[in-house]
Amino acid sequence: MLVDAFGRRITNLRISVTSRCNLNCFYCHREGYEAYNELSPEEIAEIARAFKTLGIRKVKITGGEPLIRKDIVEIIEKLPLFDEISMTTNGVFLARLSEELKSAGLSRVNVSLDTLDPEKYRVMTRGGKIERVLEGIETAVSTGLTPVKINMVLVENFNTDEIDDMVEFAKRYEGKVIVQFIELVNLNYDGQGHFDVDKLRERFEKGARMIKTRDMQRRKQYIFENYAVELVKPVDNTEFCSACNRIRITADGKIKPCLMRNDNLVDVRGLKGESLINAIKKAVMVREPYFRG
Repeated sequence: MLVDAFGRRITNLRISVTSRCNLNCFYCHREGYEAYNELSPEEIAEIARAFKTLGIRKVKITGGEPLIRKDIVEIIEKLPLFDEISMTTNGVFLARLSEELKSAGLSRVNVSLDTLDPEKYRVMTRGGKIERVLEGIETAVSTGLTPVKINMVLVENFNTDEIDDMVEFAKRYEGKVIVQFIELVNLNYDGQGHFDVDKLRERFEKGARMIKTRDMQRRKQYIFENYAVELVKPVDNTEFCSACNRIRITADGKIKPCLMRNDNLVDVRGLKGESLINAIKKAVMVREPYFRG
């Protein structure tokens, strides 16, 4: 079991397999770190195995855009068994890869989709085509990469008028799609368009048949008859940090204890056995809440 000096148990590992992406969304933080010398599938598997022996239960593959890697199916295949292996993707290449990813061991996907309007999508992604993403979501649902979580970053005066539309979109899939309304993380943008997701709490609390508090960062999930909604408020949120149960691996093999910091990275590339285990434990002990009460 991995527990940091603040008593936070770490059960979730996020592995960035690339910083590259085929889109260029203005708010993207690429897990807070740019990497250019990417880990091989074998190196990723080695690190994942070490974390599993230390109690990690869930793994999420992230980027950049993970599906841009030609060996992404091999990466999933080489991972050890976890309670869940998920992936965050922009969905552009998802339709043609869903079946292979499912067969390789992927459990489900998060798909970034900030709007249902093709022109808004083109503007937000700086050139993307929404049709391919919608096809990817449809294929992921039919393949069983569920629940598919839609990551919708809310931008004031741009897409906040589409909240109802996204809920209606999720309803079509009768519980197989969950919408996450996400507050902008101020890492590499100028702060324009910030929207406080707390404004939505009362609205979803009223109609929900059940409200769950997830272990991960104490997020609230509002469950309705045929869909569910989560509100993600990661900015200046002491509760988010105090309940954080995740740790990150950068695409070039460094442990990143906190999304918001790059001054405490621990390089584990090339390490094996006891040396790797000790480096992981070292990274956990330098981990601390970015926002404190």
